[in-house]
Order: sequence, then structure tokens, then C-alpha cells
Amino acid sequence: MTFDKFEWRYVVLQAEDVDTDQIIPARYLTATSDTGLSAGLFADWRYDAAGQERPDFVLNRPEAEGAEALVVGRNFGCGSSREHAAWALAEYGFRVIIGTEIADIFRHNALKNGLLTAIVPPSTLACLMAARAGRVGVSLERQIVQLQDSRQVSFDIDPFARHCLLHGVDELGFLLQHAGAVAAFERARAASSGGAGEAAGREPAP
Repeated sequence: MTFDKFEWRYVVLQAEDVDTDQIIPARYLTATSDTGLSAGLFADWRYDAAGQERPDFVLNRPEAEGAEALVVGRNFGCGSSREHAAWALAEYGFRVIIGTEIADIFRHNALKNGLLTAIVPPSTLACLMAARAGRVGVSLERQIVQLQDSRQVSFDIDPFARHCLLHGVDELGFLLQHAGAVAAFERARAASSGGAGEAAGREPAP
């Protein structure tokens, strides 16, 4: 899925220093696939000891239904490097994470798995957090976040990650798109190496 929309429904997670074990507890890490993990997202906060949903947790409230952007507190995604955290968020339906400080390893994992992370100033975050949920404008093409009062702030993103997100491909998909060019380059290089070997009186390279 590409980032061809501008307005996103968001929900607020009012917590700081949320580590990857809180995003996806370790007991869910037996899976090696990026599917089937959404049920474990924030599991220790979403469910009680009997497995029932906690009505006071943000994802269990009506305003969270259909949200594709998650507004988070400082230092989100700290802790281990588990890629499962990004997988769980993406499979649940989140496409955008907005915060003032997002842990580097988590951020790289997110970008590689189709999950945009936008770093914004504290004043912008405060405006978004003033409500439990709402709508926010996010343009990956223009690299801006826009509030409901039309105020805008820009965010940085790695150019290659931006390209992949805009075109809906991962790193492997990007390479496969250029498979023909890679094959042509290798054929040209092999031909060039063979010609040089013959000119020097040597057998061409296999």
C-alpha cells in the first residue's frame, strides 16, 4: 500500500519510554513471520489476566476504531531490536507513527516494513495529544505533518526509505524491480572481462 492519502485518523498513546517488550511481549516472538502478531500488540495493556479487553486502554476505546496513525510519547520503541514490534503495529493497521523521539533501531525496522515514522516538535505533539483521537494531515511526498488548524511542520526521512514507502515496495522488492538492469550490467561486465583477457593472449574468464 502506498502513501497516496493525506488525512489520517489518529489515536494517542499517552505514555513515554514505551519499549518493544510493551509493544509486543516476548512470548509472541516464537513466530518468524510478519503475520499473526497483531493480537499481541500491547497485549499486557490491552487484556487483563483473564484475556478480556481492558476498556480503559486506548486501542479498546471506540475512538481508536479505524485509526491508521499512532501518536506516541517520548522515546517510543526503545529496548530490544525485535522487528516483531514493527510487524505487529503494521498488521494491526497503523501506517504512521508520530512522536518527538522514536528509538533509532525501531525506526529503521518500521521504515523497512511500510510504517512511516514522523518526528515532530514538542509543540506539534502537544496539540495532537490534547485529544484522545482525531485527524491529522501527513504527506510523505511533501514530508509534512499538518494540524487541523492548518499549521504545518516538516519531518526528515531517509531518501531511500521514502522512495520505497512512496512506491509500496520493500528493499527486496526494490532490487527485484531492477533485476533486468542488474543482469544486463553483469553480462556487459562479463563480456568486457572476456575481451580484455583475449586481447592479452589469455583464455577468457569463465
